[in-house]
Amino acid sequence: MALAPLPIDPVLPRIGELLAEHRRLVLVAEPGAGKTTRVAPSLLEAGPALLLQPRRVAARSLARRIAEERGWTAGEEVGWQVRFERRFSGRTRLLVATEGVLTARLVSDPLLEAFATILLDEFHERSLHADLAFALAREAVAAREDLRLLVMSATMDPEPVARALGDCPVLEVPGRPHPVEIEHRADLSPAQALHRELREGAGDVLCFLPGAGEIRRAAEQVEAAASSAGAVVLPLHGSLPPGEQDAALSPSPRRKLVLATNVAETSLTVEGVRVVIDSGQEKVLRHDPDRGLDRLELSRISLDSARQRAGRAGRTGPGRCLRLWDARDRLEPHREPEIRRVDLAAPFLDVLAWGADPLAFGWLEPPPAAAAEGALELLRRLGAIDGERRLTERGHALRRLPLHPRLGTLLLEAGATPRAAAACALLSERDFLRDELPSGDCDLAARVDRLRSAPRGVRRAAEELARRVERIVEPADREDDERLRRAVLAAWPDRVAQRREAGSRRLLLRTGTGAQLARESSVREAEWLVAVDLLAARRGERSEALVRIATAIERDWLEPDEVELVTELSDGRVRGIERERLGALVLRERPAEPDPAEAARLLAAECRRRGLGADNENLLARLRFAGLEIGLDGLLEQACAGRREPPRVSLAELLPWDQRQELDRRAPERLEIPSGRTAKLDYRGDGRVVLSVKLQELFGLADTPRLGPDRRAVLIELLAPNGRPVQTTEDLRSFWERGYPEVRKELRGRYPKHPWPEDPWTAEPTARTKRRPR
Repeated sequence: MALAPLPIDPVLPRIGELLAEHRRLVLVAEPGAGKTTRVAPSLLEAGPALLLQPRRVAARSLARRIAEERGWTAGEEVGWQVRFERRFSGRTRLLVATEGVLTARLVSDPLLEAFATILLDEFHERSLHADLAFALAREAVAAREDLRLLVMSATMDPEPVARALGDCPVLEVPGRPHPVEIEHRADLSPAQALHRELREGAGDVLCFLPGAGEIRRAAEQVEAAASSAGAVVLPLHGSLPPGEQDAALSPSPRRKLVLATNVAETSLTVEGVRVVIDSGQEKVLRHDPDRGLDRLELSRISLDSARQRAGRAGRTGPGRCLRLWDARDRLEPHREPEIRRVDLAAPFLDVLAWGADPLAFGWLEPPPAAAAEGALELLRRLGAIDGERRLTERGHALRRLPLHPRLGTLLLEAGATPRAAAACALLSERDFLRDELPSGDCDLAARVDRLRSAPRGVRRAAEELARRVERIVEPADREDDERLRRAVLAAWPDRVAQRREAGSRRLLLRTGTGAQLARESSVREAEWLVAVDLLAARRGERSEALVRIATAIERDWLEPDEVELVTELSDGRVRGIERERLGALVLRERPAEPDPAEAARLLAAECRRRGLGADNENLLARLRFAGLEIGLDGLLEQACAGRREPPRVSLAELLPWDQRQELDRRAPERLEIPSGRTAKLDYRGDGRVVLSVKLQELFGLADTPRLGPDRRAVLIELLAPNGRPVQTTEDLRSFWERGYPEVRKELRGRYPKHPWPEDPWTAEPTARTKRRPR
C-alpha cells in the first residue's frame, strides 16, 4: 500500500548517504516528522538494524505499525524484544528493543555482529540504559568498520552527542504537519478538564497523568459522564496487559478518552486524537535511600516533554492542547538525565561484565562521584565484585536476572522460588499493606502470604518473574521463612539494626543513626533485624527514621567487619575489652588485656584531670620560666606505664639529670638573700617569679635579683613582721630611697622589737628581732 507522506520522507536518502560516509549521525526531527517509523526501514539495504525504544508499549506498537505500513508480518521481517517478551525470527531484519535488552546484547556481543545499524530513538529522555547503550555502541562502531550508529530525538540538544561521536554530522528535519492550539488552565483538575471536553469538545482525547493510580482515580470520576456521552475511557500505562494497551492505541467507533502516562509521549501515535490534556506531571525514577532501590517520584515535566505531549494532538490534523498549569510557570528546558538521580549498581554490573572500570568508562555524562562509589560498595557487599572490581560468580548470576542486584541477591539466596519471586515483585512496587500485622519474624513474608490482595500489577510481576527465573536458576527444593530472612540479610547487609532496649521500638542502625520501628510492623520482639523499608526523617516531623518493613535475624548470622581492642578508664581503673563490631553495632564483647600505650595515655590524662599538685605545678612554672620543654604528656605516660590506676607523680624525679641541672641554673628553686638564709621562689602561671621576704632581711641590697634566660626581674613581696605584704616591687633601690621611710614611720611603733634603722643601706640584714641588752 502507498505510504502517507511525512516530512521525513524527502530526507531519507540524505540520512543513508551521511551514514554511509561517516557511520555516525545525529538526527533531530521535530514531533510528527515520522522519524520513528520511516528511518529504520529505509536503512535495511545495508543489513539488519536494531532500533532502540525506551518503553515496552512503544516497542510493541512501533513494530506492529512498521509491519502494517510495509506490508510485513509482525514477528517476521520486523520483530520486538522487551522485558519478559520476545517476538522475532531468523527472518527478522528490523528488531525493535527496549534499552535493557540492547545493553544485554552489547555486553554479550560487544561488536553486535548480527546488525549493520544501531538506531537510538528518543535519546532526549536520557535514561541510564540509553546512556550506557550509547557508550557501548560507540565503542562497537569504533571497533567495526561496517557498523553504523544513528542517534535520534525530537527535542534534544544535538551538540554534546555529536561531539561525543567525534564531531559527527547533525541533520535537522522540521515536523508537526498540523498546527496545535495551546491553552493554559491552572484552575482545572484533570477530571474537570475531561468533563469539559466531553461537554464542549469533539474528537478523541489523550490525557497525560503521572501514574497508574492517578489514571484509575480519573477514570472513576469521568466514567459515568463518558458513558452517557457515548465515549469510552481507556487507560494506557506500562503495567497493563498488551491487549488493553492495544485497545487504547487502536481506532475505535466510539469517542475515546485515553488516560495515559508518559508512555504515550513519544513514538506512539494514538489514533484519532485531536485534543491533549496535559497535567504537567510525571513520575520519574529516583534513587530511594529508604529502600536502597529506585522508586517512581512525582515531578514536574520539562519543556521538551510539554512540546512532545502537545505534538500528539497534531499528528493527523489540527488539534488543541490544554495545559493544566499557569502560562507564567517556567519549566526546565530538558529533563534531568537518569545518571544523576538513579541507583547505579545494575548498570555498573553491565560495564564490569563488558570489561571496563565504571569510574573510567566513557559515559556521555559521568555519574556523580558519591553515587558511583556507593554503587561499587554495594556490589562489593552483595558479593557481586571482588576487591579488584572483578565480577564474581555471584555477579555473573545477578546479571542474568531482570532485577536490581539487591533483589537478585534476595532471589538467589532464597532459592529462586515462587515465594521469593513474589517478595521481589512486592519490593519493586509501592507497599500495598497498611493493616497492623500479628507478631512475627518477617514483614515481607507476611506480605507474600497476602499476595492475593495486592494490586494486579504486583501479582502479574510476581508471576512473570517466577516464570523467568525458572529458566535461569534451578529453584530450591524447599522454601521457608528462615531462608527468606537470611536472604533479606544478604540483600540488605547495610541495613542491619539493633533494638536499643527489649520491647522498645527504638533502633540503632549499622550506620550509627537512630530509627523507630513502625507500629504496624510484626517484628516486635527480635533484638536484631534488617530495616528493609526505611523512611528517612523529615526536618520538623521526627528526629529519627521510620522502619516500615523489617525482618528479624539472628546475631549468629552476622559477621563482624571489625574486631577492636578498646582500652577504657572506668571507676578510676583501666580495663581492656575486645569488641566485634558491625559498623556502629557491637555484636560481642569480652574482657582482654588493655593496650599498654593507650592505658598509659588514659592514666596520664586522668592524672592531669585530677590535678598534679602544688609541687608539680610549681615545677612546670619553673620550666616555662626557664624556657625548657619537657614533654609533659610523655613524662606522665612514663610514670603511668604498666599501671592500672593513676599513680602519685613527682615530675622532678622524672626529669633527666642534665635537664634538672639546667633548670636549677636558669630558674633556681631557692634564692640566697642578704640575711644569710635561702628563700623559696614562687614561679607563677602568669610567668612572674615572686620572692616573699621580710624587708629587714634585705637591708643593704640595692639591685633587684634577675633570673632566667632573659634576665627577668624578680617581683619582691616585702613583708611586715606579721608576714603580711607592705610593698611589692621590682625596683629595690627605688623602694629604699622613697618607699622605706613611709613604711618605717608607719610600722616601727607597731613592731618595736624589730629593727627599723634610718639608713637601710648600712643596716645589718637580719631575720631576727633586736638584741636585748645583757
